[in-house]
Amino acid sequence: MLEFAWPYLFYALPLPLLVWYFLPRAHKSFGAALKTPLYENWTQLIPHQTNFSTSNDKRWILSSLAWIFLVLAAAKPQWIGDPIQLPLSGRDLMMAVDLSGSMERPDFMLHGKQVDRLTAVKAIGGEFIQGREGDRIGLIVFGAQAYVATPLSFDRQTVNVLLQESEIGLAGKETAIGDAIGLAVKRLSERPTGSRVLILITDGANTAGEIEPLKAAELAKQAGLRIYTIGVGADRMEIQTLFGRQTVNPSVELDEQTLTQIARSTGGIYFRAKNTEGLQKIYQKLDKLEPVESDVRMFRPIKSLYFWPLGASLGLFLLLALYLNWSRFRMQFVS
Repeated sequence: MLEFAWPYLFYALPLPLLVWYFLPRAHKSFGAALKTPLYENWTQLIPHQTNFSTSNDKRWILSSLAWIFLVLAAAKPQWIGDPIQLPLSGRDLMMAVDLSGSMERPDFMLHGKQVDRLTAVKAIGGEFIQGREGDRIGLIVFGAQAYVATPLSFDRQTVNVLLQESEIGLAGKETAIGDAIGLAVKRLSERPTGSRVLILITDGANTAGEIEPLKAAELAKQAGLRIYTIGVGADRMEIQTLFGRQTVNPSVELDEQTLTQIARSTGGIYFRAKNTEGLQKIYQKLDKLEPVESDVRMFRPIKSLYFWPLGASLGLFLLLALYLNWSRFRMQFVS
């Protein structure tokens, strides 16, 4: 719709009439004139006589229109577009997912079927990502090395797709927890402080990489990055051996002590996910600890239109000036 940024300027419309009415008239001076009997004969030779009444009417119309358009431009007309919802300014959240070889152990149940750890992480993590509307979400995958699968983005669908396409061993068979944290610090260092969050999911201990996990956690603390660590893996699992079925602890390699220190030193929390239900509850707790922004922000595009009436006003003033010069020329020619 059409709006005026400064509508109070329309009060200036009657200003020329007020000036004309209240200011004193300029005194006309008539100099000496030479009367000649040949004047009537000269005027008969001019095919078009100047009609002073019509001339005044035209000047009045042109000047009035020029003034109206000038005031219209000064009021700053603008076209207000339809409201557009802006992306919410929530948190900058990175997910770091372990793709090491141990993540293929089938000690989780999903929809009544036994699945490996990574499949469970994909399923529950994907639901978590879809619910984080308003957050910038990025994905880091790590094994022997750490890689950025997706940078921070509002496109939750793409982040989820790349999470589902992640495969065990894609980044190597070992576990570089420290490198994953260091990469997250690098990617989040330019984001506003107070909104930087890393969710690190692993089932083992740091066995590779160039930086120690606790040293990386110290760097994360200095950068204002909160880290929530999640240790995945059941604590009991039956396996078939030469001596029959035995119960073992498949998560014996999980370094819970280091993961706890990482989380506490950065202001986060360490969680233990022994099954799918437990992993789902952890994500629900994370939604409460790091709630999504609920305010909706709208934006209406504004397009300025002042140059149209301004151009019309300048054109009318130019036309008036040409008309006055032409009238003056004709009068001089006649006289």
